[in-house]
Amino acid sequence: MKREETIKKRDVFNDLIKNGHYVKNNYFVLYSSFKEDDGIKYGIAISKKVGKAYLRNRLKRQVRAIIDNNRNLFQNKHNYIIMIRKSCSEVKFKVLEQSLIELLTR
Repeated sequence: MKREETIKKRDVFNDLIKNGHYVKNNYFVLYSSFKEDDGIKYGIAISKKVGKAYLRNRLKRQVRAIIDNNRNLFQNKHNYIIMIRKSCSEVKFKVLEQSLIELLTR
């Protein structure tokens, strides 16, 4: 995931969460919305309740790897926010990958 593809601003996050379409499962909540300009933007959110910093960073790295491996499943001209739930800390990478792919295909 490139730096230009990330969403960092709080107001963009809040607007997308408030007005975007969402789907969820046991491990993730995926928000998406249409945008005018070309390209795809991603944001990853994780709560401090999930665990210590090393665990949160590991989960974010795993989600970025899933995004890089499955770029064809994301629609062009959309913003996405992936919220990682606490139950992600207890499962393996393959389960996380299958779970996120399932959300993207809904």
